[in-house]
Amino acid sequence: MQIILMGLNHKSAPIHIRETLAFSKEDAKLAINELMQAPFILEMCIFSTCNRVELLVVSDLSEELVWHQVMDKWLKYLSNHREIDTKDLRPLFYVHQNLNAVRHIFRVASSLDSMIIGEPQILGQIKESYRLAVKKKSAGVLINRLLHRTFSVAKRVRSETGIGDHAVSISYAAIELGRKIFGSLRNKPVMLIGAGEMAELAVDHLIRHHAGTIYVVNRTFERGMQLASRYKGTAIRFEELLDQLVYADIVISSTGASACILTKTKMKKVMKRRKQRPIFFIDIAVPRDIDPDINQLENAYLYDIDDLQDVIDVNVSQRKKEAIRAERIIDEAVVRFEEWLVNLDVVPTIKALRHKLEEITHFEIQKTCQSFQDEKIDHLYPALEKMGNAIMNKILHDPIKFLKGEGYHKDRSACLDLTQKLFCLDEC
Repeated sequence: MQIILMGLNHKSAPIHIRETLAFSKEDAKLAINELMQAPFILEMCIFSTCNRVELLVVSDLSEELVWHQVMDKWLKYLSNHREIDTKDLRPLFYVHQNLNAVRHIFRVASSLDSMIIGEPQILGQIKESYRLAVKKKSAGVLINRLLHRTFSVAKRVRSETGIGDHAVSISYAAIELGRKIFGSLRNKPVMLIGAGEMAELAVDHLIRHHAGTIYVVNRTFERGMQLASRYKGTAIRFEELLDQLVYADIVISSTGASACILTKTKMKKVMKRRKQRPIFFIDIAVPRDIDPDINQLENAYLYDIDDLQDVIDVNVSQRKKEAIRAERIIDEAVVRFEEWLVNLDVVPTIKALRHKLEEITHFEIQKTCQSFQDEKIDHLYPALEKMGNAIMNKILHDPIKFLKGEGYHKDRSACLDLTQKLFCLDEC
């Protein structure tokens, strides 16, 4: 079995590519339905977050062929379902196989590969992707084990290192940028468009910086009311967005909309009503919520998720030492997962060997009992069976230890082949 992970992230692809390829939950369902039809894709899971789109696949193709086949299938799917020319996308994708793929997943979930090292959202997003794979039955033995181990590793990194200290996230970076622009956020009216987790984190940071009135705009008004009431803010209906923009100085948008919700034309009218009073937009959604052309308007300042990189660089420097400790935890976890993979490979041979010896033991005990004329021998059968099992387990101990141990690692196929021939397991 081959484990393949391919994808692109904030390091390999610009935001306009990432937002085009971003997968909603419904998009992921459709992709799983179609891609799982390929005979060489046995298991799969799709990860899509603000900063990455990744495909995790388990295949039975040879190591030399598998990633080319999966990549071709993936790009063909994107070409058919997205309005994008995929022929130039291939260089933007990274590909990891087997233990390199395992290490990558561990690092991503532990937020070592995030735009901000230590940000907490990524683990929840990976869990959500895994839940979908389980629901769609595209997660099998390998992906189930890998992702459960991934969650354990991420939890250990979070608890045993300081990588999560000094609350840093995309939302926090956005607030920091706003603070640098205005000098102070004190009493500045703020509008949040979207009431998801990112918006909640933004509210926490805003309160610490003594921001003014907080307006929450959300398509689901009840959800907006919940968030607004929690922080003594004001909930606004989505239809009132343009009217309320007149009063906000800072706007943070993080919806799951598939297209821009605020265009240059609409904002031009708003700016006239504001009498050109400066307004600062931070768009942390992917796909973007706010038309980039708004930056062309006088006194309108728009920053998207890529613009936050400078702020992120400063914040992440405090976590680099802790990241070194996290890498050691991940190294250990990769070794443990490799041991599990090795044992998984030998399980069929061990089962076949145990089954053959159980049959021989049972047959010989039956034969021995039948050779006695005395019917009272039946009461000895349990004792004979217990003795036979003990002998069998002692005989099996060394071969199993050999298959699982260092001798097996030197040449997997040779060791399995030798064991199968020695015990004629291919005839079972």
